[in-house]
Amino acid sequence: MSNIRRAFEKGKAFIAFITCGDPDLETTAAAIREAVENGADLIELGIPFSDPTAEGPIIQGANLRALKGGVTTDKIFAFVKELRRDVKVPMVFMTYSNVIFAYGAECFISTCKDIEIDGLILPDLPFEEKEEFLPICQKYGVDLISLIAPTSEKRIAMIAKEAEGFLYIVSSLGVTGMRSEIKTDLSSIVNVVRHSTDIPCAIGFGISTPGQAKEMADISDGAIVGSAIIKLLEKYGKDAPKYIGEYVKTMKDALK
Repeated sequence: MSNIRRAFEKGKAFIAFITCGDPDLETTAAAIREAVENGADLIELGIPFSDPTAEGPIIQGANLRALKGGVTTDKIFAFVKELRRDVKVPMVFMTYSNVIFAYGAECFISTCKDIEIDGLILPDLPFEEKEEFLPICQKYGVDLISLIAPTSEKRIAMIAKEAEGFLYIVSSLGVTGMRSEIKTDLSSIVNVVRHSTDIPCAIGFGISTPGQAKEMADISDGAIVGSAIIKLLEKYGKDAPKYIGEYVKTMKDALK
């Protein structure tokens, strides 16, 4: 069984996204530990990329700050290995295909196994092209996590049937970022998913308030939050971890 399933075993999951190296890896480590201590069930770690096409301005800014600070894929691998000494919740990387191609897919994914990364989310990888990485992921026991967007329509059942780890349901069209309201008919998407697989599904993109998190988790198995956490890092810098802990607690409490 996928280790990612553990995130969904105790009720609705809260999934926190944090960009590695924004503003530095020490702050990232402190932020992750605060998030986990305050109820985060799964951590999505962003590997910075110079052209993050799925990201809005908030996470784009985090990518640029991290790259400017000198973070590299190798530094992130060493960082996660150290983090795994005490952080035991499932963790996945969110990055882009070019990052993996540049590193070498076999080398990248085998290292993920070595440092106990449980899955990969690649927003720029079309479902039809997942064979580029899927055999290597399966060889090393790293889940290749599929995304379902509001535009997936007739492909939802097909994507769901082949899903691994958990299904990432994108709440809205466009890039990541905080939204005042989410208007997509997500219940219909989740219904198709439920009829196609028993893999858990969580909703992300645009969630920032406890009310939104509860609304999304009521429909699905969990809520994913990124931009609101990155905004705290942007505002407080190295002092952000305690604010992130407080924020995660309010969000997790809303899901209970």
